[in-house]
Amino acid sequence: MSVNQNSKKAPIAVALDAPDLATAQNWATAVGPHVQVVKVGLEVFLRDGHASVDTARAASGCDIFLDLKLHDIPATVAGAAESISILNPKYLTVHASGGADMIKAAVEAVPDTFVTAVTILTSLTQEQLSAMGWSGTAQDIVKRLAAMSVAAGARAIVCSPQEVAAVRAEVGNAATLITPGVRPAGSDAGDQKRIATPQQAIADGADLLVIGRPITGSSDIGLAAEQIAASLL
Repeated sequence: MSVNQNSKKAPIAVALDAPDLATAQNWATAVGPHVQVVKVGLEVFLRDGHASVDTARAASGCDIFLDLKLHDIPATVAGAAESISILNPKYLTVHASGGADMIKAAVEAVPDTFVTAVTILTSLTQEQLSAMGWSGTAQDIVKRLAAMSVAAGARAIVCSPQEVAAVRAEVGNAATLITPGVRPAGSDAGDQKRIATPQQAIADGADLLVIGRPITGSSDIGLAAEQIAASLL
């Protein structure tokens, strides 16, 4: 897709967390005219394999965000990244908590892909982070992980909207900042804890917003995508 075409679309990655491949294809077709990216997650990829990416790309005409959150020893993550390099996703997620060597291994395995470091899941609260042994506030933890990940070669960072301004101040323009936990005003938060509206997330420094159920849970998915996209353009 050319830059001009993509610039007419909103900086949104629609999460295609569909129950089957046919539904994912329908959703991708509906949102494709309005958003820059479609996201294929772990559940869908494990069920439908490479077809999930091929179908999403063909139906939407969008860039692919392959959200596998790889987390293992460096050699295993490198091998896993190499195994999906044929799919040529624009973004591939790894867990930042896997450490700098793991991130470097992924970067070296797929140099043409934006290795994307996931800092702290947006489903976790401050209390849960403390119980897991993390020291400091959620913002402190995210900033440390983001800085380490960028130094290791990650080209994108995933953080919640509540930390995006602090991460932007920490890493500057060295990485694309991606924020899940984005909910239009009045939407159900679901299992997300640290959330913000699309407009607030962009204002605070996000480059790409991950939005799922507020779009795919709508009775008219194409219209929902169009309306949220229009609010950002």
